[in-house]
Amino acid sequence: MRHRMHHRKLNRTSEHRRALRRNLAQSLFEHGQVRTTLPKAKTVRPFVEKLITLAVKARRLDRSGDAAGALAARRSIERHMGDRVVIPAARRGDYEMMSDASRAQSLRMGSGRRYRTGDPKGRLEFTAESVTRRLIEKIAPRFMDRQGGYTRIIRLAQWRVGDSSTLAVLQLVGDEQSPGVLTKPAKTARRRRADARYALAVKSAKGRKARAGESATAVAEAPDGGDST
Repeated sequence: MRHRMHHRKLNRTSEHRRALRRNLAQSLFEHGQVRTTLPKAKTVRPFVEKLITLAVKARRLDRSGDAAGALAARRSIERHMGDRVVIPAARRGDYEMMSDASRAQSLRMGSGRRYRTGDPKGRLEFTAESVTRRLIEKIAPRFMDRQGGYTRIIRLAQWRVGDSSTLAVLQLVGDEQSPGVLTKPAKTARRRRADARYALAVKSAKGRKARAGESATAVAEAPDGGDST
C-alpha cells in the first residue's frame, strides 16, 4: 500500500530525481514544451509551477521597486532549479557551425563570467542567454494575471519502445505553438501486416459473394429442364 507516500520515486535516488526535475524544468523554459513519460511529467509539473510562481513574484517585486525582495526570489529560483545558458532559437544554426573557441566566446566573457541577456557584445553577433532570466523576463509576464495552472499535460497515444511507458507532452499554458507530436502515429510493421491480411480477407469475401451472385443469376436465367408432354 502507498500510505503516506506523496511523491513518485521513479526508480531513482533522491539526487537523481532532483537532477531530473531540474533538467526537465530548464528544458521546458528553454523550448516551451518537453516530451517525456507521463509519470515524469506528473512529477515535474508541481516543481515547474512553483518556479513560475517565484518568477511572477520576482517580476512584481521588481516593478514595485522592492529590489531586495526581487533578488531574494531570483536567488530562490537559482537555488531550486540551477541555471543554464541557452542559445536563441534563431541563432542555433549559426552556433552549431562555429568552432569551439568561438562557442566559448559566445558563452562567456574574457573574465570568465557568463553572458545572461543574449544581446550582441562587441564583435559577437549574439551571446548566450540565462534560463533564469528568460523565465523572469519572458515567461513570467505571460502569467501575471493568472492564479496558478501555468502548465498542462497532453497525453499521447504513443508508448516508449522497450518498456511501453505512456508518453506525454508537458507544455506551458498559452503557448500558441502546436506540440507537433499529436499527429496520428505511424503504423508499425505488425499493424501493416495485420491490415494487409484484413484487406485480403475482405477482397476474398467480396469475390466469393460476387461469384455466388453470378451463379444464382445464371441458374435463374437457364431454361426449364423439366419433361414436356
